[in-house]
Amino acid sequence: MSTGAGTGRTGGAVDLARVETELLARWPETRLQPSLGRISALVDLLGSPHRAYPVVQVAGTNGKTTTARMVDELLRGFGLRVGRFTSPHLQSVRERIVLDGEPVSAERFVETYDDIAPYVQMVDAAGEHPMSFFEVMVGMAYATFADAPVDVAVIEVGMGGTWDATNVVDARVAVVTPVALDHAEYLGPDVGTIAGEKAGIIKDDAIAVLAHQQPAALDALVRRAVEVEAVVAREGTEFGVLERKVAVGGQQLRLQGLGGEYEEVFLPLFGAHQAQNAATALAAVEAFLGAGAATGPVDQETVRAAFAAVRSPGRLERVRTSPTVLVDAAHNPAGMAATVEAVRESFDFTRLVGVVGVVHGKDVEGMLRELETVCAELVVTQNGSPRAMPADELGALAVDVFGADRVSVSPRLPEALTEAIELAEAGPDDALGGSGVLVTGSVITAGEARTLMGGEQP
Repeated sequence: MSTGAGTGRTGGAVDLARVETELLARWPETRLQPSLGRISALVDLLGSPHRAYPVVQVAGTNGKTTTARMVDELLRGFGLRVGRFTSPHLQSVRERIVLDGEPVSAERFVETYDDIAPYVQMVDAAGEHPMSFFEVMVGMAYATFADAPVDVAVIEVGMGGTWDATNVVDARVAVVTPVALDHAEYLGPDVGTIAGEKAGIIKDDAIAVLAHQQPAALDALVRRAVEVEAVVAREGTEFGVLERKVAVGGQQLRLQGLGGEYEEVFLPLFGAHQAQNAATALAAVEAFLGAGAATGPVDQETVRAAFAAVRSPGRLERVRTSPTVLVDAAHNPAGMAATVEAVRESFDFTRLVGVVGVVHGKDVEGMLRELETVCAELVVTQNGSPRAMPADELGALAVDVFGADRVSVSPRLPEALTEAIELAEAGPDDALGGSGVLVTGSVITAGEARTLMGGEQP
């Protein structure tokens, strides 16, 4: 089937709004009925577009989107045409489906949706449950990439692994970023169980690239790899970060890849966790290209250029100066701990004001405890998600952690940002550091803050 140009449809703003309305009328990403049945039926009807290209698939708890972006940048540096699917989005649903490093156009997005819509309706009619928003988005991505066509697709798992809708593919390279507790109600009560679910992306004869894991998670992942006879590359053994130094605008890295060492790699992102993501992405690309100890490293200049070009919007991203405003999508304690450590390492704030908006179902107290160690004051707010925790409820939790004198409640994000900036500006004037604002707690909060602060679409 064709999902490209030439259908005669305009795909303008009105059409895009129509498509978004129809997509959002479906089950949201937070309502799950674990099964690959619906997405399998759809891709079968579409002629198996997910089989038209090799896949690098990325699962894990934290760092998936950034790692996928890095893999995309590296593969394009080596001359390949790349399709990338990630979730959730920050500002526009089109961010989820990326061709040649850019979100698909509104026209292409609409054309693809309209082309597959009759088949989606057939799946809806045949099943007990209709297809969800996420399942339809996956189908759109796979159809878009087949029609392009791409040389390789980089696919980020939505949640879990085994029954995630993306997992109808058989990835040539299966990447698992660090596994931590998150979505426990769906994935399991401990990291071993959660890792076992995420291990489902490791298929027969694949290469499994595993970032550093807690012992129970590593055991589950390696056990799965052995079962399916996949080759395993582990951070700290076959690849890793050999050295890193804080640099202006990011960090300077020396990486151990599968094929050898890569020196003087500048990464314009902050924190040890981003260096770890870079090492993992490099190993994944080496694995995909067939590089290893026997072949030596891939082209160093290409690797340096690709990493220098990496962007990861909403991941400790500076969206304003004077005072500095940072936006970060951390939404669980492990992610927040990495953010806090990166702030400490890379910014010389004399005073930091936090703005936090979260959704229900998260370990909010755990995130707040991490933030308490770095934020002098906290402004709690509420994002636009239907699952948003009310600001008053969040405020009560924050008072338990920070104390009443360090917490204020501002239910609307625009006013919360204004208040936080004013609090930061009222702090001590220190030319060596100064005050700043950190907006965090949810991908949704980060995306809405980027929009309010005039951030360009990712």
